[in-house]
Amino acid sequence: MSLPDELRAVVRDYLAGRPGASWREFARDVGVAGLLVPEEHGGAGCGPAEMAAVAEELGRALSPHPFLQSAVMAVEAAAACGASDLLAALAEGAATATVVLPGDGELRLEGDLLTGTVPYALEGELVLLYVDGLLVEAVPTRREPYPTMDESRPLARLTFDGVRVRRLGDGASWARVRDLGVAALAAEQVGGARRCLEMAVEHAKLRHQFGRPIGSFQAIKHKLADVLLLVESARSAALAAARDGVFAAIAGSYCTEAYLRAAGENIQVHGGIGITWEHPAHRYFKRATSDAQLFCPPEAHRARLAAHVFGPPA
Repeated sequence: MSLPDELRAVVRDYLAGRPGASWREFARDVGVAGLLVPEEHGGAGCGPAEMAAVAEELGRALSPHPFLQSAVMAVEAAAACGASDLLAALAEGAATATVVLPGDGELRLEGDLLTGTVPYALEGELVLLYVDGLLVEAVPTRREPYPTMDESRPLARLTFDGVRVRRLGDGASWARVRDLGVAALAAEQVGGARRCLEMAVEHAKLRHQFGRPIGSFQAIKHKLADVLLLVESARSAALAAARDGVFAAIAGSYCTEAYLRAAGENIQVHGGIGITWEHPAHRYFKRATSDAQLFCPPEAHRARLAAHVFGPPA
């Protein structure tokens, strides 16, 4: 068994056995917080394949753990500027972090004082921001959590009123940090989409109508076959997403729409029960919908691809 497969099995078992475990407990017991941290800074020194395996299982379970923003994006940002103290803290799970990319907020840096707002930020104790060509760390003046429809992905509004920053380095790494975030998100989306397919197939085998399982009807067979094709294609895109910005944009576009389709068809196959509060199908649809806006919508990813294929507009 390969390391990614072993990780996938361990994470799945852990999330099933301890669904209420904290991030620090998850980091201590499984080591996911330091998965991408270089070994010299106390991490495992793993790569994109291991990252995708963990992210896929987290997406499958709709886990609220901050793996995406803290163990992937913040670690990459800290590693790019050599912030060894930050890497050590992230690796052991002693702190979580979130990353604010260029354009995510209206921010102004005057000397070492940061002013502005970030309307939507992922959850994290430490806040790393790319602003005015620099990567800085700052403590928000206010954090205002949102009551989101997708409760598995907490978001907050961050306000900075002339707070002093810690300069970590230049901001040249932001595009790579974004692309790794898109790659991890794509793997999460694949995990969620695959779980939707599993639920739909299981229901189609058990639910009977007109004296036979509904999965024996051609219309249901075609739905499930189409979703299977989407899920497998999305997984291929997600596994390649960490190569560069082009592959990340492909995965960002394809995996987002595949997850939306899988979550929607799961509800359709379940029928009335699929839209009830008691059934988990609606939670996957909400996650798929919120994921579609997390970095940018699929259309924006395709615009990036168009610029690569056709060149910038005349």
